[in-house]
Amino acid sequence: MHYLNDIIAADLYSAVFLSSYMRHSVITRHYVNFLEVVDLQRYKVIRKFPKVKAAIKDRSNIPFVFVIGKN
Repeated sequence: MHYLNDIIAADLYSAVFLSSYMRHSVITRHYVNFLEVVDLQRYKVIRKFPKVKAAIKDRSNIPFVFVIGKN
């Protein structure tokens, strides 16, 4: 079936999941440009887009790693 936002899925639950996943990925992709990661364990600030994205994904549960806005 064809749902809103050009989502093609077998049932309504799959469509809702795909819609929420697509929304999350778009928001993450746009906001990562405006974030930087401060790693107090390694004494460094990560500012480049691919490294910030990887740091958010990999180090989300590690203490003393903070995601902050650039402004």
